[in-house]
Amino acid sequence: MKKLILSLAVVAIALTSCKGEKKVETKEEVKVEEKVTNPINSYNVNVAESTVTWKGAHPVGEGHNGTITIEKGVFDVDNGTVKAGEFTLDMNTISCSDLEGKKKAGLEGHLKNEDFFNVAKFPTTKFVVASSEVKDGKLHITGNLTIKDVTKSITIPATLTEEGNDVTLKSETFGVDRTDFGVKYGSGKFFDNLKDKAINDIIEFSFDIKARK
Repeated sequence: MKKLILSLAVVAIALTSCKGEKKVETKEEVKVEEKVTNPINSYNVNVAESTVTWKGAHPVGEGHNGTITIEKGVFDVDNGTVKAGEFTLDMNTISCSDLEGKKKAGLEGHLKNEDFFNVAKFPTTKFVVASSEVKDGKLHITGNLTIKDVTKSITIPATLTEEGNDVTLKSETFGVDRTDFGVKYGSGKFFDNLKDKAINDIIEFSFDIKARK
């Protein structure tokens, strides 16, 4: 009976941790055939008006959420797709939106130290577009994501809106397994007996990028 109760508890935690997460598959780094070269079709990211959001959680509970600032970005648009592009995030700007005071500063400091993103050694995260295609009315952008010293390819579902010299590139919420990039702190995959100290492996991201020719 005890084993049955324990098994049901594990299943409940697993279901809770996966609820609402849209995990993207991480694959080996892909070759980037094209870079941004055509000024006619190139758009520069307006970093002041663009946002990148994140959300992390424990297996049971809401967790925390916040933002990361885009340091710079540029991409080519061709016939409703992103032909090439490169986006750099300033990891020193990781902020928490749902805490205040000492708790906010404490969490932000922890995310920046060696347990998580080690921003002193790896101050930026980069996404380089390899290709994109429209499927079922949505734009699917494939590229290489580099976090710390690990690069993996992912495909992000997004929408692209063009209006004159301006474009908006907006993603759906997508989940990335942080352990694929060497961020293992609090992961049940690597540490036993964490209990309520465990942290979900999946970090949810989304972005809303404004850019102009």
